[in-house]
Amino acid sequence: MELLQLLVALVVLVLVVSLLRRASARNRAQGPTSIQSRLGLEPEADARPQRRRRPRPGEPEKEGAPPEPEPEPETKAKAKAKAKPEPEPEPEPEPEPTADAEARDAYKAGLAKTRGGFVAKLGKLFGKKKIDAQTLDELEEVLFTADIGPRAAERIFSSVKNGLSKADLESGTKIWSQIRKTSREILSVDAPPLDMTKRPFVILVLGVNGVGKTTTIGKLADKWTKDGKKVLLAAGDTFRAAATEQLEEWSKRANVPIVKGKAGGDPSSVIFDAIKRGVDEQLDVVICDTAGRLHSNAGLMDELKKVRRVIDKAMPGAPHEVWMVLDATNGQNAISQAKTFKADMEITGIVLTKLDGSAKGGVVLGICDELKVPVRYVGIGEKIGDLRPFDPVAFVEALYIDASTTEA
Repeated sequence: MELLQLLVALVVLVLVVSLLRRASARNRAQGPTSIQSRLGLEPEADARPQRRRRPRPGEPEKEGAPPEPEPEPETKAKAKAKAKPEPEPEPEPEPEPTADAEARDAYKAGLAKTRGGFVAKLGKLFGKKKIDAQTLDELEEVLFTADIGPRAAERIFSSVKNGLSKADLESGTKIWSQIRKTSREILSVDAPPLDMTKRPFVILVLGVNGVGKTTTIGKLADKWTKDGKKVLLAAGDTFRAAATEQLEEWSKRANVPIVKGKAGGDPSSVIFDAIKRGVDEQLDVVICDTAGRLHSNAGLMDELKKVRRVIDKAMPGAPHEVWMVLDATNGQNAISQAKTFKADMEITGIVLTKLDGSAKGGVVLGICDELKVPVRYVGIGEKIGDLRPFDPVAFVEALYIDASTTEA
């Protein structure tokens, strides 16, 4: 019985295997034959075009064969790409800023003696027909012996030596342009313009004896009064009776009031009273004079610090500006004075006097370069209107105007 069942199972198995083989053969006959077809992928056409053989002479061309494409002519773009690129043109130099003609002419008159000094020497150098390496050595000597300070001299010389090409160094015009450009950069100290909207606007004026400090205060008072401002003077130089008398005379000329104290009295109290009066009467400007002091006198410098503290008590936030008056005829000594004052007091502006009487007007370059303090006004004469706001562009043009246009 068991043998019969095994036999039946074998027969059934043989029948199943036979049916499966027939089905498989039928599928192969009807379906795709290649592996790409079985995976559902279409065979890609040969990317390379079939190269057709050209018929020999006398041999007929095969019908249906496409003509062999002619080689494409070279495009303009490809021709330009193969052509040698043209060199880029050199950038044109930036035009120099235009100076205010009225200011330039005024500075020109006041700087006559300075132009006769180191500027005239520069003019002789670059007026030569041929400028060579020796000319640069002479330029360095002229700059470092001028009263413009060693730092400013080095800055100008380096800008010429390192800032110009070899061809430009043979051109006197290019060298002058570079000197003027660097001088303008030195004088254009980054400083905000005067904000005289505070009432009263308090200015503390410093300076050693003989620099023209009191005269400067009087001229400022006259200028701002003519501009429609109400100005008050504070005679804080109580150590010299002549100083108070001189300032009082200027107050009459400018038609402005003045607050005075007793000779030898406390300068801080005089300035305190003046600022309080300015606040009560809603005045526009209070200009505070101080004792002419030597920058090496520690006691007087301590007194000056006390004055500043008292001013802040009279009006918090004051003084709004601290200006130092320097005499241009002192040359580099003026720079030393300013550096010593600046070590003890914050200085926000410089007034440079007596430019018309000095051959050392170039000292303004050294002052700006070493102190990084803006020049606010310059004195170019004795008249009351000869104290002028400082314009770096007009000043530079007036300083170099004659020498840079001189031909050898």
